[in-house]
Amino acid sequence: MSHIDPKVQECIDKCLACYSACLSTAMGHCLETGGKHTEPSHFRLMMACAEVCRTAAHFMLVGTRHHRHICAECAEICAECATDCERIGDMQGCVDACRRCAESCRLMAA
Repeated sequence: MSHIDPKVQECIDKCLACYSACLSTAMGHCLETGGKHTEPSHFRLMMACAEVCRTAAHFMLVGTRHHRHICAECAEICAECATDCERIGDMQGCVDACRRCAESCRLMAA
């Protein structure tokens, strides 16, 4: 098995943490809380964020140079998700995970 650059591994870890935070927050907290937490646009954004984070981690693990394109999109979606989760409130763990992932993915996309 080839060695993964530590910066790439850090981004993979942040992507997987964001995937977990978005999915578990949406499926647990948001569905149970209801109201604005389950507004279609917000809920879709959280699902998109979780999926793009998982996909970005996958592309980096595969080792394809195309991970840069996915990471750029991941950074954009994570930033949007963080802003929306903060707007709705009571999801600071998700906000923080999205911001960490967005920052790391921006570096990978550069």
